[in-house]
Amino acid sequence: MSVKPSKEKTNEQKGPAVLNISYIFPNGDRYDGECQKSSNGVIMRSGSGIHTTPNGIIYKGQWYNDKMNGSGRLEHPSGAVYEGEFKDNMFHGRGMYIFQNGTKYVGEFNENKLEGEGEFTDIRGLQWTGNFHYKAAPGLKLKLDI
Repeated sequence: MSVKPSKEKTNEQKGPAVLNISYIFPNGDRYDGECQKSSNGVIMRSGSGIHTTPNGIIYKGQWYNDKMNGSGRLEHPSGAVYEGEFKDNMFHGRGMYIFQNGTKYVGEFNENKLEGEGEFTDIRGLQWTGNFHYKAAPGLKLKLDI
C-alpha cells in the first residue's frame, strides 16, 4: 500500500507514528483511517478506520496488522450486519449477527462460527437460548416472559 498521509500524529512513547490516510485500492476498495509504518516501511491499517467496497460492504472499527482486529461493525448490502469482536478478519469473541431476514444471534463466535452460549431471535420474535455449535444448537430453550 503506497499512500500519502493526510495527517501524522507522533507517539509520545517509542512506537511508530500514526498516520491518518485516505487510500483507494486497485480493486476500488477504499480505506479512511489510521495506519502505521512497519519496521520495514510498509504502511498497514492499524487503529480506527472505515473500509468500504464498491459493492457496498462497509467495515467500521479497529485494525491491527492490516486486519480487522478488536471491536467493529461489518455491514452487507443485503442488510446483514455483524457487530462485535474480530480477530484476524473473522468474527471471534462476543458479537451480534443480524441476518438478512431479520433474525438475530447474540453470543459467542469462534472463527466466523456461532460457538458457545448465545441467544437466537427468530422471525416471529421468539427468543431461544442455549449452547451453539456452528449450525447445530441441541437443547435450545424458549425464553418466556411471564
